[in-house]
Amino acid sequence: MKISELSRRSGVSIPTIKYYLRDGLLPQGQLTTAANQADYGEEHLRRLRLIRTLVGVRGLSVSAVREILGAITVEGDLHQIFGIVIDARPATKLRNQDREETAGGDTEGVSDARRLITEMGWEVSPDTAAIQTLGEVLDALSDVDSGIGWQSLLPYARLTDRISELDVKQMNGASDLLELAERAVLVSVLLEPALLALRRLAQEDKSARLFSGSPGGERRRETGQDSSPMSRPAASAPAENAASWEPIRSGPSSLEWK
Repeated sequence: MKISELSRRSGVSIPTIKYYLRDGLLPQGQLTTAANQADYGEEHLRRLRLIRTLVGVRGLSVSAVREILGAITVEGDLHQIFGIVIDARPATKLRNQDREETAGGDTEGVSDARRLITEMGWEVSPDTAAIQTLGEVLDALSDVDSGIGWQSLLPYARLTDRISELDVKQMNGASDLLELAERAVLVSVLLEPALLALRRLAQEDKSARLFSGSPGGERRRETGQDSSPMSRPAASAPAENAASWEPIRSGPSSLEWK
């Protein structure tokens, strides 16, 4: 296909595609007899959609995307690819200053996070950014005298352990490294907002069942007239944001999860 068709099918503008080509994120197309013309295949389309998701949807830097794509090409190791995708996410990326400030020793929250990991028997890198994130949360909970310590998080940890088993199962059955990377992105990046949304829906349901005991409350819920804040629909997302959540497709059925 020509670059115009590649742009149309991927939803990425031609100038952006040319930028990715110059920067090496996207392989060069096959030169044709026509001057300054190149043909692009389905492999280019799949890779471009992956880049679009990493940059456009999750806001990763070009250097982070290059590292992920390099792991696909060089590493050939799903565990390495998965780890790079996780640590490259904005929410888990520490600034250099933050790393220097914490290099002298763990805060109490980080130490508690490590205790939780030991209790769960998880095999993770001691420098995984998620440990720092969890430690910061535990420190904040301690600062406000919440009474919620690392032991209180163990039931949540056990539930997430089961969720992670489902995540890893979704990685099976991919036919090549690019598809493995696509699934790693789907599982570790794009599904997180869905999991958060599911949790909030479940919280609303449990709150309605446990705490909505005011007179007439049950009747209002049955008739759809409940005006409580939690029963009001959330504001619709902007159209451009909704469009950016286009799923990655590498073919008619390559990402159909079993």
